[in-house]
Amino acid sequence: MRHFFVATNPEKDRDSKYTNRIKKYLEEKGCTCQRSPEGWKLDDPLRIPKDTECIIVLGGDGTLLRVARSTHMLQIPLIGINLGTLGYLTDINKEAIYPAMDKLINDDYVIEHRIMLYGKIIRNGEVILRDTALNDIVISRGGHSKMIYLENYVNGHILNKLRADGVIVATPTGSTGYSLSAGGPIIAPDADLLLLTPLAPQSLIDRSVVIKSENGITVKLGHNKGGPFIATVVFDGDTQIEIESGDEVEIKKSKRDTLIAKISDSSFLEVLYTKMNPQALTEVMK
Repeated sequence: MRHFFVATNPEKDRDSKYTNRIKKYLEEKGCTCQRSPEGWKLDDPLRIPKDTECIIVLGGDGTLLRVARSTHMLQIPLIGINLGTLGYLTDINKEAIYPAMDKLINDDYVIEHRIMLYGKIIRNGEVILRDTALNDIVISRGGHSKMIYLENYVNGHILNKLRADGVIVATPTGSTGYSLSAGGPIIAPDADLLLLTPLAPQSLIDRSVVIKSENGITVKLGHNKGGPFIATVVFDGDTQIEIESGDEVEIKKSKRDTLIAKISDSSFLEVLYTKMNPQALTEVMK
């Protein structure tokens, strides 16, 4: 790789210290490197040069998720540098920046394909929102006090009916996020699967369900005898919209993956152990 773009979360690198170091280092190595403009906000679209071979994302997992969603149509590999304390996607720490850049320059990396979700909200037969997610799409009661009633379908066939705080539809990448906190299983990130995890279900028998990624999922917000339910649909903790009884959320695997440039020799299980084991994490953060 010789052509790079740095996308920086300005809240994580306030004085652009790491951004400027990376840009200078790559240019001294004979590479081209452009960066997100000063004052760039994560919601703003990025103008990526056509010859870019890799997008270096500075921040945390949330930053990488946003950049992935805004650039996945370009199919340019991303690599995340963690400026926070804990990251699954951004697994390069600040001390390893220069060795990581050398590996990219020398083509010493592999590309991981992470499946994404494509979701659309349907009201009275019309699509009112479309968006994508790398981690998950969450349908929940949001700030409302009552449990909601959800009907979940796979390929048009009823899967279950839930009275719960909501349901999480996650990719393998998202299985270590909100879904894990809700009691869902951990899935290897290269698996071609989708995961449905209930949020605080009323029934103890309602548990996570893992299905093949080619299946289509529909979540329908049911009706309440005392009036319509209101719920919130959130894409990767970012884009959100309120829905009401009768609305449907159709979710399927996106036609395009997110490409992640991986330079570490550590396996997913080794990374998982480090992140999940308090003693190992303490050693990493010293």
